[in-house]
Amino acid sequence: MLKEAISESEAQADRVAAVVLLHKDGSMLLQLRDDKPGLRDAGKWVPPGGHCEPGESMKECAWREFLEETDYRCDQLEWLMSTRCDPDGTFGSYRLEIYWAIYDGVQPVTCREGQELRFVHRSELSRLPILSFLADVWDRALAAASQRTSRSDITL
Repeated sequence: MLKEAISESEAQADRVAAVVLLHKDGSMLLQLRDDKPGLRDAGKWVPPGGHCEPGESMKECAWREFLEETDYRCDQLEWLMSTRCDPDGTFGSYRLEIYWAIYDGVQPVTCREGQELRFVHRSELSRLPILSFLADVWDRALAAASQRTSRSDITL
């Protein structure tokens, strides 16, 4: 479930940061998580990201986790949203902060974690196991990218 407001006490809870990397054709880089018992979002397609280390800001975490999982260095990350997640209640809730960036078309991306890593087109979402709010996150990222670039670099 998504909630926009994050209280101070929630800010100290389990913190996760993720990056939505958009290709100029509007596709998004997604990672197929390992399908292991006890792993949050096991077997689902998600934006790369992970848990924050003590003393690390959410943005620093997003940069570090994205680089560790993809070998791709984002030049710039833009904040997209913060939310509280508790998808199925199995693993408890966590604070999720999502950033976005536009793929530079130069650096390769490498699957360093999970089963697979690839740019996925929006039309494929209905055929993939995803988190229920991924389509909304995708739409927000596309809107932010279109507004930020103020030109038609991103195909909607």
